[in-house]
Amino acid sequence: MQIQLPDKVQKIINTLEEAGYEAYAVGGCVRDSILGRRPDDWDVTTSAKPEEMKRLFPRTVDTGIKHGTVTVLLEGEGFEVTTYRIDGVYEDGRHPTEVNFTSNLKEDLRRRDFTINAMAYNERSGLVDLYGGLADMENRVIRCVGDARERFEEDALRMLRAVRFSAQLGFRIDGATGEAVKALASNLQKISAERIQAELVKLVTSPHPDYLRTAYELGITAQILPEFDLCMETPQRHKHHCYDVGEHILHAMLGVGPDKVLRLGMLFHDIGKPQTLTVDPDGTTHNKKHPFEGEKITRKVMRRLKFDNDTTDKVSKLVLYHDYDIAPTEAGVRRAINRMGEDIFSMIFTVRRADIAAQSDYMREEKLAKVTYIEKLYQEVLARKDAVTLKDLAISGNDLIAGGMPPGRQIGETLSALLERVLDDPSLNTREILLKLYKEL
Repeated sequence: MQIQLPDKVQKIINTLEEAGYEAYAVGGCVRDSILGRRPDDWDVTTSAKPEEMKRLFPRTVDTGIKHGTVTVLLEGEGFEVTTYRIDGVYEDGRHPTEVNFTSNLKEDLRRRDFTINAMAYNERSGLVDLYGGLADMENRVIRCVGDARERFEEDALRMLRAVRFSAQLGFRIDGATGEAVKALASNLQKISAERIQAELVKLVTSPHPDYLRTAYELGITAQILPEFDLCMETPQRHKHHCYDVGEHILHAMLGVGPDKVLRLGMLFHDIGKPQTLTVDPDGTTHNKKHPFEGEKITRKVMRRLKFDNDTTDKVSKLVLYHDYDIAPTEAGVRRAINRMGEDIFSMIFTVRRADIAAQSDYMREEKLAKVTYIEKLYQEVLARKDAVTLKDLAISGNDLIAGGMPPGRQIGETLSALLERVLDDPSLNTREILLKLYKEL
């Protein structure tokens, strides 16, 4: 098998080989190249020690020199080059307490997580596949290198990474690997929230966000997102629904593109339903005001997982407004934009369509027709540049002060009252008319 290495990667390998060392492209870049995907980055593994690498390359950065990693800079581009190593004991379930350098490529590949990530390549030796990675790729399976329990006891995050790779590639998880996850999932409590968040985002923005179901079945979400487990166990017996809450969420995620905010919005949009569940005598379920409960839960979970404030705010607002009843009039649209903010309102149509697509067929066409009609009104409001916020008004607080109003709370109240009039009738938004209305107020 032949892989086309980038010129700079080939130059690094050639430089190391000419100095008497072994060197290979390794890991994800090899995997992605075989799959016909463009690697995000290229890593090199070598028998050379860090100090030997630094002598061979004029520009390097000590990225992780304690663990044998040096970043080689070529024309402003960085490539991580790491010495073959054997990891010591993992005491924290994430990092080895020490590493020992080795001159044996097999030992270096043996410490890696999954067989598909434990392949190396250079033009001299071709593909080095000592643990069956190529066969596992052909069989579309995620399998640990060696004993799965050992790999997961070394680094608990690998359990979530197994599901993430499965979702990104559309592969199934090997039976023994899955059983090891079930046995050791509680070790994910040792992993930092930031690491969990990064893997969760990669999973939900993958081609198969619904593989979060696998994380549930293996006991992973019970450790990192127990709120989702409640959804998987909450029924929806209602004419508008055909799935339980959790399955509805999984199907709804498939209805939006791989945008982080949208996918997280769909993941959390019904997260408040277990807490708001009521059941009629005939067994019909309801979840009144679940968006309000869902927003609170979403903010709590996203703070726990250390999401940035902007993402947390946008996702939480999508959850709050995903079911908001927008009046199908231009005034109703303007009022909804004013309430939500235009950035959130512009996403609501995608969210609504995904939500509807994951429901039953009951009134589906009518629901979609309403979304399309409101979106048409929105485009018309945008085209006219109708005023929807205080800053869009043709007058400001300074105009009111110039007209004799003393500075203070009354200015804001007056402008808000004027905006209420303009939201109903945008033709009123001229300086002359607003000043006249102000005097009447």
